[in-house]
Amino acid sequence: MSQAGRGREQLVGLAFVSLADTLVDEYDIIDLLDRLVGHSVELLAADAAGIVLGDARRELRVVAASSEDAQLMELLQLQSDEGPCLDCFTNAAPVSAVDLAEAADRWPVFAAAVADRGAFRSVHALPLRLRGEAIGALNLFHRQPGSLPAVDLALGQALADVATIGILSERAIRRGEVLNEQLQSALNSRVIIEQAKGVLANSGNLSTDAAFDRLRRYARSNNLRLSDVARNVVETDLAADILAPRGAWRPKHR
Repeated sequence: MSQAGRGREQLVGLAFVSLADTLVDEYDIIDLLDRLVGHSVELLAADAAGIVLGDARRELRVVAASSEDAQLMELLQLQSDEGPCLDCFTNAAPVSAVDLAEAADRWPVFAAAVADRGAFRSVHALPLRLRGEAIGALNLFHRQPGSLPAVDLALGQALADVATIGILSERAIRRGEVLNEQLQSALNSRVIIEQAKGVLANSGNLSTDAAFDRLRRYARSNNLRLSDVARNVVETDLAADILAPRGAWRPKHR
């Protein structure tokens, strides 16, 4: 095996160890999904990644994105009601769009929106699936057109499967049921996180990506749930602590 191959194998191992460490009692599902999209970008040479989940009515919503550009791509698909991630979710099967510039016949509204506003040229969507039914999708975005090697698609599906395991309880898997309450909790947590990003961005004159990075680093440095920290940013004065130099952080909101 080449040195590059060994290096990637080590990164894969570390990624799955990191994800496994989060699968404990009362783990933060949003933090898990955020880590997962980060690992997807690092391991699969993607420029960005995102995860969408179906709610109790099977309407898709964005719950994790590695960047604002990725979130925009997810929203363009949801607003146009078409695109790789919707087909992936509907059919519970991988969907690859190797060149979005040639996707007008398949997804005319989405392709037009991407041409006007999108930052990516190819999308690869992988289902979060349970016994043949998709509960969401992991989406990999690339700025250049092209296909993914089979080994990368397999690794991407393994990461998507980790997300599924994180969302569903053992009892739900045995009974073949999706825990709508847990899905809804994840979706509600994302709303709070978006609000906290706005507070930090406005107070600290930061981009939303930089604001989210501050929020995430504070939560992880203090071993706190990301959603709990976000709620404290919205409801208390925690934003001032997070925006202070890192050495001045005071982990008082537990």
